[in-house]
Amino acid sequence: MLGTALVIFAIGALGGLALASFVLRDRLAPWPLSMLHAALGAIGLIIVLYAAFTAGISKAALTALVILIIAALGGFYLASIHLGQKVAPKPVAFVHAGVAVIGFLTLLGAVFGAF
Repeated sequence: MLGTALVIFAIGALGGLALASFVLRDRLAPWPLSMLHAALGAIGLIIVLYAAFTAGISKAALTALVILIIAALGGFYLASIHLGQKVAPKPVAFVHAGVAVIGFLTLLGAVFGAF
């Protein structure tokens, strides 16, 4: 299950890169792209949560889950800015991306036994 979540997060990250390209140019990203990015992140989180509650996950995977939830909270904040038809501040977008990457890499390490 965690491998599936990794693939979904990776696809979502591609959407995040596309969103970042808009933020870096001080342009408002298309709303459907933001929603797709959010949906993929949410699906990934749900899969990891499901694995945690049904099969159990390692401490490293649990750590990744907590980090990814923090990234999701940042994503909610960015979405609220987007809803107001404003371009997100670059530092906030970079922190969101950085936290998400750390969570992804932690989950990757948990899946492949690096931790």
